[in-house]
Amino acid sequence: MAPRATGVSRKVDDLGRIVLPAELRRSFDIREGDHVEIAVEDDHIVLSKRRSLCTFCGSADGLRSYREHQVCSNCLSELKRF
Repeated sequence: MAPRATGVSRKVDDLGRIVLPAELRRSFDIREGDHVEIAVEDDHIVLSKRRSLCTFCGSADGLRSYREHQVCSNCLSELKRF
């Protein structure tokens, strides 16, 4: 999928930071503390919100937070056996 222009531009500050416009943060449900992945496709920089995944198996289903880690219900069941 080719990148779609938004008509929005931002200056990079002296520390290399940019601000994502509020409209984009709302559209992509990006909140303070969320992680944004940075990728390169050809000559484009691509930003995407990182989905939460299970620390052990990488599943995105039935996640629960445990000591600042995301753990799925299957792995949580396995851990309870120990």
